[in-house]
Amino acid sequence: MSDLATLETSILDQIAAAGDEAALEAVRVAALGKKGSISALLATLGKMSPDERKTQGAAINQAKDKVTEALAARRDVLKSAALDARLASETVDVTLPLREAQAEAGRIHPLSQVWDELTTIFADMGFSVAEGPDIETDDYNFTKLNFPEGHPAREMHDTFFFHPKEDGSRMLLRTHTSPVQVRTMLSQKPPIRVICPGRTYRIDSDATHTPQFHQVEGLVIDKTSHLGHLKWILHEFCKAFFEVDHINMRFRPSFFPFTEPSLEVDIQCRRDKGEIRFGEGEDWLEILGCGMVHPNVLRACGIDPDEYQGFAWGMGIDRIAMLKYGIADLRQLFDSDVRWLSHYGFKPLEVPTLAGGLSS
Repeated sequence: MSDLATLETSILDQIAAAGDEAALEAVRVAALGKKGSISALLATLGKMSPDERKTQGAAINQAKDKVTEALAARRDVLKSAALDARLASETVDVTLPLREAQAEAGRIHPLSQVWDELTTIFADMGFSVAEGPDIETDDYNFTKLNFPEGHPAREMHDTFFFHPKEDGSRMLLRTHTSPVQVRTMLSQKPPIRVICPGRTYRIDSDATHTPQFHQVEGLVIDKTSHLGHLKWILHEFCKAFFEVDHINMRFRPSFFPFTEPSLEVDIQCRRDKGEIRFGEGEDWLEILGCGMVHPNVLRACGIDPDEYQGFAWGMGIDRIAMLKYGIADLRQLFDSDVRWLSHYGFKPLEVPTLAGGLSS
């Protein structure tokens, strides 16, 4: 009996020490399995006398019951602990903010945004978008635009030329988007009303110049187009782009080979504490060049200057982006700095509209 009490105590201690259900099952098998210690004791009852069987059987069955109850109680404790641990590990804190969707985390580059803004404005005026190749011929880039031989813009210090071909001609990276105007006039009959945004290339690099930059040019060819129309278009564009109700403009005589007369355009602004405000103040800022299309350009493109006339203008997309959004250094536009883009960039769904606001 003392051996049975010792065995019972040992099994109960093992049950209490079981750390998980697997360990508890091992204790159960060792005690109550076919070859378990208590099962072995029960197997000896058949060899005992009736009196011994009566006494020993009752004691062994009592020990078996205690072990069974202890196993059941410990199993409930372990299951409850396992459930608590699972709940703790799989808890969702609904008070945390939602993670930003990937589509919202990305940003539209300011140049792409401004490109969409100016396209929206000019499309509202009835302009379509014309495009052309970045690699151009000397004829389209210079000759048909009335650039004389020996003009400084043709020289290597301004233009990226490719190696000469066998016939001596050289392709080049276009220095402006004006060749798109030439291609449009050669492929379409007037009336023409297009804008030509795109990449351009010149050998220059500092805080306000980069070897590759962006321009947008506009072209109108018709029988009755004149400078009054040009001034109205530019005035409406500047008001819409800078999002002001009114802005004064100043047109100054200038010279460009492809226009006659040629004009430089200044817009009203106020400089204050490193910021520029448009539509107010007494300062002026040059923003673009324009003029009436030179008759030589019309002739070179197969248009009779005695029947048609037109006007054109051009401005830097990078420059007007810097002015509108306070970007100090042109080179930052091309640094591919994600931190910079997260500050100056635009959410993908913020599509510029004239009704909803260009940069809302």
